[in-house]
Amino acid sequence: MRLLPSLTGPTAEEPGAIRIADRALSRAQLHEAAEAVAARVAGAPAVAVHATASLETVAAVLGGLLAGVPVVPVPPDSGPAERDHVLRDSGCVVLLTADAATWPDCGIPVVPVSLTDRVSHSIPESVPDSTATAPAPDPAAPALILYTSGTTGAPKGVPVTSRAIAADLDALAEAWQWTADDTLVHGLPLFHVHGLVLGVLGALRTGSRLVHTGRPTPESYAAAASPLTTDPGASSTQPGTLYFGVPTVWSRICAESDAAKALSAARLLVSGSAPLPAPVFDRLEALSGHRAVERYGMTETLITLSARADDPGRRPGTVGRPLAGLSTRLAAEDGSPVPHDGASVGELHVRGATVFSGYLGRPEATAASFTADGWFRTGDMAVIEPDGAHRIVGRASTDLIKSGGYRIGAGEVENALLAHPAVREAAVIGVPDDDLGQRVAAFVVADGVAEAELVAFVAGTLSAHKRPRSVTFLEALPRTAMGKVRKDRLRH
Repeated sequence: MRLLPSLTGPTAEEPGAIRIADRALSRAQLHEAAEAVAARVAGAPAVAVHATASLETVAAVLGGLLAGVPVVPVPPDSGPAERDHVLRDSGCVVLLTADAATWPDCGIPVVPVSLTDRVSHSIPESVPDSTATAPAPDPAAPALILYTSGTTGAPKGVPVTSRAIAADLDALAEAWQWTADDTLVHGLPLFHVHGLVLGVLGALRTGSRLVHTGRPTPESYAAAASPLTTDPGASSTQPGTLYFGVPTVWSRICAESDAAKALSAARLLVSGSAPLPAPVFDRLEALSGHRAVERYGMTETLITLSARADDPGRRPGTVGRPLAGLSTRLAAEDGSPVPHDGASVGELHVRGATVFSGYLGRPEATAASFTADGWFRTGDMAVIEPDGAHRIVGRASTDLIKSGGYRIGAGEVENALLAHPAVREAAVIGVPDDDLGQRVAAFVVADGVAEAELVAFVAGTLSAHKRPRSVTFLEALPRTAMGKVRKDRLRH
């Protein structure tokens, strides 16, 4: 399979090259398990995978890819309504899981995947048992159907082709100098772009070793910085060189200084899925010696922007430049170009090899997401520096605040709040105001500080018109599984 050449390449027999928690396989063993899945699901219109952090999940996903069947990862914590919507909307005819006994009735057969007993033969007759050699999967056909978070309505299906995945992973490998000599370490969920596409398929495409820690704890990340075992048959003995994390992970690692210091021998630390607060960036550098690589992407576009491994001038708040094969631009509300002056805010548009062609069964949503000249409208507001570096300042729907004639990016105010030593978390939104149109409202998790002090602190850091007009103190901010703040749940 061209997408994942390392499954059958010269290093495929390396023991324990793919590890999740305390279990490991060689790439050849993983390929054998995936072929067993592929033989049973070939011909299905789509298959769902209960995407736990397990080797069974990886084998099930790869089985679908080998068979040319679209794979739909289902988050382990999805509620019944979300799960049923995804299964129905995607047209899945079977759900593959490591533990079928715990699954409730979901309207389609639930089939266990076993690495020792292969895949159960209770898959329904409507799914052909293909024993003949299947044709090579069409690189332009959907390989995965990933679902958006659904914060603005029911989750939408995003078909992602193997051609787009390959283009993105190759571009990232070039930007991050990611090779078969690396050992990738992360503990991210396996149902989205970050954990599954980059964190699993990326390792398999580049041929690097993979250590999935089960959960992304400071202790597990630090442990992977040292050889895991001296038994060559149990796991790779190579320490981690490339680490993936979301801002919450890096913040928790920085809170455990010994864990952060243990990562000093790594080659590259990568942060994504949400903006990395500048204080965390600085703290991580102070403890580990690494200036984190930040990157930006969406389910619909995969990763489109990234800082580079060979750029020592990486700075907090910037997410780099377009990857190979991708282009970006900024547009004002009327569609006119926005200058790349480091200050002017516009909606980020993207086009290129990794951008999807449209939402599954949603022609109206697809049409609304593309401009007349073919650019994808990300809905994110950004600033582009004169040197080409991009800064994401927030979502157009929630993070562009129009107050008293000014256009204010919520992310800029959030970073200013996070620079205060008493503030641990911060989120900023615009709320209706009879005088200003919108006023800046802040929600923070902090200790030992008053509202007036935080307002004055921001006003002393940024322009006065960007200061919060109110500050609400919370015990925790509402977040998604990937650590993104659910601003639709914030109310003043």
